[in-house]
Amino acid sequence: MTDATLATAKTETPEHGVQLTEAAADKVARLLEQEGRDDLRLRLAVQPGGCSGLVYQLYFDERELDGDAIVEFGPGVEVIVDRMSGPYLEGAVIDFEDSIQKQGFTIDNPNAAGSCACGDSFH
Repeated sequence: MTDATLATAKTETPEHGVQLTEAAADKVARLLEQEGRDDLRLRLAVQPGGCSGLVYQLYFDERELDGDAIVEFGPGVEVIVDRMSGPYLEGAVIDFEDSIQKQGFTIDNPNAAGSCACGDSFH
């Protein structure tokens, strides 16, 4: 590797295996437009808690932390995942549902072995 190639490889942001459906990307874009900010990203993280051991955190974040992985899903729509959450979220799909029965973001995670009755936590 040349010095220039090595420098580029060191500064590239890693990517993650989380997917965002078109419906979810459209909703994120609309929410960001309402906020009037172009410096926010959708952050998906896994934290200890809940009755099954782990809970999802889904929120807008302006920070980029060391080890974060970022993937862009259209103009201005980026999903960021921290280094520790990445393995728990590999292959997960974020969707947005808007029906009579339910409105909100959902996370389909193939790594979740089980979840609690409330559906807010998993293991």
